[in-house]
Amino acid sequence: MKLLVVVLLALAAYVNADCDLLESYKVKHQWQRIYSDTEHRIQFTLDLWHEFFHDHKEAIDLFKRVHGNNIYSPEFLAHGSRVIAGLDMLICSLDEPATLAALLSHLKDQHIERNIKPEFFDLFGEDLLEVVADILGVDFDKQAWLDCYNHIVAGIKS
Repeated sequence: MKLLVVVLLALAAYVNADCDLLESYKVKHQWQRIYSDTEHRIQFTLDLWHEFFHDHKEAIDLFKRVHGNNIYSPEFLAHGSRVIAGLDMLICSLDEPATLAALLSHLKDQHIERNIKPEFFDLFGEDLLEVVADILGVDFDKQAWLDCYNHIVAGIKS
């Protein structure tokens, strides 16, 4: 019963979300271009974390356990890659409300345990969109990315 309520709430949120089906397909397609092969994945991960820590030095302390002060360390590269792989799962599930709701619930719990402040998701999103825009150039649909990223973040923050 509890799962049914969660699924129905997620479905209602999905239907009312700004990230409509067309936007979710566009974001998924653009993401596939960015994240389709290992070489691009690693470079994307490094570029994103470099931007994020450059813009938000206070966030480095959140990653002490995995050597956040050195994004090239094996520990951080592994962790940073896991974070981006999690983002990949979320983006790939944008058009699957039940799956997305389950993933968001899990990630919410993980970030509460680690005492990650909600505003860091917004800051991360700013840098994510900047790096994505740099890669996609004129094909970048900022509004679709904003809507879908905000939809994801709302689920983690809720």
